[in-house]
Amino acid sequence: MILTTNRLILREFVESDWEAMLAYQQKPLYLRYNSWTDRTPEAVREFVQIFLDQQQQDPRNKFQLAVTLKSTGQLIGNCGVRRNSIKSFEGDIGYEFDPEYWGNGYATEAERVMLRFGFIEMYLHRITGHCVADNLGSAHVLEKLGMRREAHLRENQFYKNRWWDTLIYAILEEEWRMQNNPLGTE
Repeated sequence: MILTTNRLILREFVESDWEAMLAYQQKPLYLRYNSWTDRTPEAVREFVQIFLDQQQQDPRNKFQLAVTLKSTGQLIGNCGVRRNSIKSFEGDIGYEFDPEYWGNGYATEAERVMLRFGFIEMYLHRITGHCVADNLGSAHVLEKLGMRREAHLRENQFYKNRWWDTLIYAILEEEWRMQNNPLGTE
């Protein structure tokens, strides 16, 4: 599967993507909001293997794609939309990017395509997303996607010797359609 935007190509993972992923997952800024304290080649290979295994699902419930720059082909992150079972009408989105590319709108651009895929191709009714409350950039991405904050879970995760809050966002198909086609024509 390949999805494109003005600046990005979202494609299926290949085994060799682990190297580019390791390069950004080792950066302190990337690790700031993750429970991981470091990333090893073995751990990142296993991480990529999860996405490779998902490609073999039939029917497929999870679509996590590598995000590359159209201009250079450089892998700069990944994003996806998932649901727990083929019968579920609710899914969730997730994304991560190389901190070098934060603040350029890439996460929003990529996840807009994934929301469209989730609502149109997967027939989802509701899509959620969550982030650590301290990660204001990620919360801003979810808001720019038109998602509503539905919950603020206080101190629900413990890692790196502290408690972290989680923000939960969601958007319904009808809300997404109104934002993306306000005249109701398609």
